[in-house]
Amino acid sequence: MSTPDPATPSAPATRKSNAGRYLFMLILGLVLGVVATVMILRALNERRDPFPHALMHVQQWHMGQLKGDMEKNRCNPTDVLPHLQALRLAANDLDAAFPGLADDERFQAATSAMRAATDKAIANPPLSCEGVGATMKSIGETCKGCHQDFKG
Repeated sequence: MSTPDPATPSAPATRKSNAGRYLFMLILGLVLGVVATVMILRALNERRDPFPHALMHVQQWHMGQLKGDMEKNRCNPTDVLPHLQALRLAANDLDAAFPGLADDERFQAATSAMRAATDKAIANPPLSCEGVGATMKSIGETCKGCHQDFKG
């Protein structure tokens, strides 16, 4: 082997770029950031009680079914009574769904009005689509009264 002659110029040393490392670290940081964000959002979502929101959805669904029955001219008591009974059962859970409002007189009045409206509808089921409409209006007014005071 021969030793390089110091008099002859050697090829300039090529320097390896760090761009690949920087790109890898950037992608790694983005992935870790997304994972951490998802974990934080899930943890925050777990702290929220889904029951009140779910109860409102169930009531809304049954009111929608009553409206659909009315539009289809299916207003016999056998068609609407199951939805009225389900609304009444859901009304029983209003106090449990909103424990922070248990001592509020306005909330107690609103939940009592909801139960009274559904009790009246079950005791005297509507026999026509006009009756279903009037019943829905009566129940809807109790919902509206509570939402005006407490939904925010």
